Amino acid sequence: MPDSKKYEKILDSLQQLLEQKNIQTISVSEIASNAGMGKGSIYYYFPSKNAILEALIKRNYEKPLQIAKHLATQTDVSPFTRMAMLFQACHNSSSAFLNQNNTTEISSAQDQALLHQKYLNYLISELKPDLAEIIKQGIDRGEIHFDYPEALSEIVLIVIAIKLDNSFIPSTPEETENTLKGLISLLERGTGIPNGILSYLSLL
Repeated sequence: MPDSKKYEKILDSLQQLLEQKNIQTISVSEIASNAGMGKGSIYYYFPSKNAILEALIKRNYEKPLQIAKHLATQTDVSPFTRMAMLFQACHNSSSAFLNQNNTTEISSAQDQALLHQKYLNYLISELKPDLAEIIKQGIDRGEIHFDYPEALSEIVLIVIAIKLDNSFIPSTPEETENTLKGLISLLERGTGIPNGILSYLSLL
């Protein structure tokens, strides 16, 4: 039976190594040595270094994403209020990621790009079904008018996540705010959402 303490120890080991070295130069053997266990033990829990990295990303941002999943079930609360809370969770998750990278010594641009890619992929894929469910509930209540809730969820998350991450397309605060205002305008015009309800997005 898998040992949860060993599992966490492996993730801690990679986290520590990422603060000292580029990910491309870190081997599974080194992760094992730093964790105080044999290489074979690593493969009992993870098939590859990439799998360890993805698990580490998941662990680091699990709390705000769990909040988002909980929101999808709170049908007694307005869909717009829950959307605001979900986007705030997205913002908190992005801030946590950026703050962590600012305090480490990851110097390789390639490493940074890889970590950002994995982070954004995880964030968007995890939040998409929850946001889509909230949008569907808004449609059922007659408050949102749109035929493709999953597609709308993905579009909104991609724009927000990439702009808040601010690494793939570096932008000034003003440029980011203008992009989010443009998104708000498109959403209002394309879904019948009343003007002003989504204005909080430009303040993220």
